[in-house]
Amino acid sequence: MSTQPTPPTASKPVMADVARLAGVSHQTVSRVINGSASIRPATKARVEQAIEELGYRPNTAARALVTRRSGIIGIVGTNSALYGPSSIQRSVQEAARAAGYFSSLVPLAEVTLESLRDALDHLTRQSVEAIVMIAAQEDALEVVHSAHADLPLVVVEGDLSGRGLSVGVDQIDGARQATAYLIELGHTAIEHVAGPLNWTEAKGRQTGYEQAMRDAGLTPRKPCEGDWTPARGYEIGRELARQGDLTAVFVANDQMAIGVLHAFAEAGLSVPGDISVVGFDDIPEAGFLIPALTTIRQDFHAIGRRAMDLVMATLEGSSANVPLLPPELIVRASTAPPKESS
Repeated sequence: MSTQPTPPTASKPVMADVARLAGVSHQTVSRVINGSASIRPATKARVEQAIEELGYRPNTAARALVTRRSGIIGIVGTNSALYGPSSIQRSVQEAARAAGYFSSLVPLAEVTLESLRDALDHLTRQSVEAIVMIAAQEDALEVVHSAHADLPLVVVEGDLSGRGLSVGVDQIDGARQATAYLIELGHTAIEHVAGPLNWTEAKGRQTGYEQAMRDAGLTPRKPCEGDWTPARGYEIGRELARQGDLTAVFVANDQMAIGVLHAFAEAGLSVPGDISVVGFDDIPEAGFLIPALTTIRQDFHAIGRRAMDLVMATLEGSSANVPLLPPELIVRASTAPPKESS
């Protein structure tokens, strides 16, 4: 009569302990850990259960020597407090961890051709398996197009085409939704506060605004270029308040929209009574502003998951275009029909 092996009492279990508990060889445990496809499902399940019971953690350095894979994903991000980029960066790191990878982050204080190339060289020297680049400036795309083809390089939010190794939200459609909603309310004098136009996202949102205006037979206005910050939004908001020839504003991100709202309040303009305001991103504070901000929501968690799915598919030798994620219009209290059509 056979007896079930008992778990060892060692404080830090090793692979031999897993093999003993699962009733298999040391080599079988190694093959399960390294993802071998030759292991029977029942055996794999038994080994995984033993690993879970013992709390065994593989020696990643030793595993890298055997598999010639580091288990590390490189991430190039921006050293920025802006909600969108920082949220995407966290989502990619969380998705990498959930997929069993370590991540090595290179945050850039300034995004230039030189700093991007240095970041890629730094990560390559760490033997990363792939790189996820979260940098939406045009310089980033130039580096991507000239990068070495032997290392998978996934661009997040920097390529609006949805082709190749890229993941993102449909920025053009989001801006189109925001502007079309204002037009449906009856607005025709709609201003656009743009982001910095060396960012592909800012260009995409400007394009969506212009398309929606032209589709409605309206002439787009020349955008006021911002820098994503509330301070710049406030400056532009003061200028717009002095103009007095508009009834609505589509702002390229919520943080600038906060500055615009503040400037309008200082000028004695009611939102949405005198001017409607729409933002972009749906930051956590958007629903708690006065008035609560109508905005375009991006699913940043889904962006991270899709980026890692694309990384893993590429490492496994498969390739497929990943469709751009759809944005969602969130209607709140900062928008209403213009006075003359109410």
